Amino acid sequence: MVLNNIEELLEKYDNGETSLKEEQLLKNYFAGDNVAPHLEMYKPMFGYFLVNKQEQFNKDINFETETTVTKRNFNYKWLSVAAVAVLMIGFYFGSSLSSDDLGTYEDPELALMEVTKSLEMISHSFNKGVATVSYLDEMEKGKATLGYLNEIDNATSLIFKN
Repeated sequence: MVLNNIEELLEKYDNGETSLKEEQLLKNYFAGDNVAPHLEMYKPMFGYFLVNKQEQFNKDINFETETTVTKRNFNYKWLSVAAVAVLMIGFYFGSSLSSDDLGTYEDPELALMEVTKSLEMISHSFNKGVATVSYLDEMEKGKATLGYLNEIDNATSLIFKN
C-alpha cells in the first residue's frame, strides 16, 4: 500500500499537483534506505533538494547610497557637455575645409562617358537580379500543367459517375 501511495504521489508531483505535505512525504521516503529499486532514479533528485535546502547565502550586499548616485550623474553631465563641444568643433572645421567641387564635368563627352558607365553598371546589376527570378516562369508552366490535370480529373469523375 505504501509503494502504491508513493507512486501516486510521484505521478502527482510530476504533474505539479502535490501539496507541501505530500512533497515532504516524498522527500522523507527518498531520504530513507528502503527505496524501491524501480524508483531509485528519483533518489538523487530528492537528495539534492534536501542538501539545497540547507544552503544559505552569506555574502554581504552593498547598496549604493544617494551620494554615489549623484556623483555619477555629475560625471555624465560633464561628459555630455564635452561631447557636444567636440562635435561642434568638428562641424566647424569640417565645413570650412570642404571644397565647392560638386563633381560636375566641363567636357560634355567625358560626362556622357561617365553616365554611360554608371548606367551599364546599374543595368548589369539589374539583369543579374532578374535572372535569379526566372524560376517563376517554370512555376507558371507547372500551374498550367495542373490545369490540364484538373480537366482530366473532371473527365474521370464524369466517367465513373455514369
